[in-house]
Amino acid sequence: MKISGGDIRPGSVIEHNGGLWAAVKCNTVKPGKGGAFNQVELKNLIDGTKLNERFRTSETVEKVDLEKKDFQFLYEQGDGLVFMNLDSYEQLELPKEFVGDRAAFLQDGMMVTVQLYDEKPIGIALPDQVVLAVAEADPVVRGQTAASSYKPAVLENGVRVLVPPFIEAGERVLVDTNEIAYLRRAD
Repeated sequence: MKISGGDIRPGSVIEHNGGLWAAVKCNTVKPGKGGAFNQVELKNLIDGTKLNERFRTSETVEKVDLEKKDFQFLYEQGDGLVFMNLDSYEQLELPKEFVGDRAAFLQDGMMVTVQLYDEKPIGIALPDQVVLAVAEADPVVRGQTAASSYKPAVLENGVRVLVPPFIEAGERVLVDTNEIAYLRRAD
């Protein structure tokens, strides 16, 4: 299936230069001159090499449709993460670096989607948003309205994010697992 270069998102798998590549980071750039483009950091799914590529919105790329299976996160074992297929009860162990920075967002019993290509796991999709408690948040500095009104905070899983000044330690917040960013207070 062909998609526009501007539609590539983190987690998208595309066929590029004769290989299978997963988009790790995407940044849409709109320069003052010329058309917009998508600056994409790609990771080769076979050998793990990385590549930075610019895709114009007018370009099309071949998106690879992968077999997707739902797995439940069970536990962390050394440098591995153990998942279970709820249909067959088969367990799958993946190295922590396979999931990357987002492994910190895995919670017991969380459902994830594992992408398979020829029965080999090549990608994992976590829920887009998770609810976490703020472990520590810096105090508000009065009169600091000229600068950004966000302050650093550490979540219960150790991840650092920027939160609005009204967020206190102990509050539960909704976090985007793709951008690793605060979204809003949890309901």
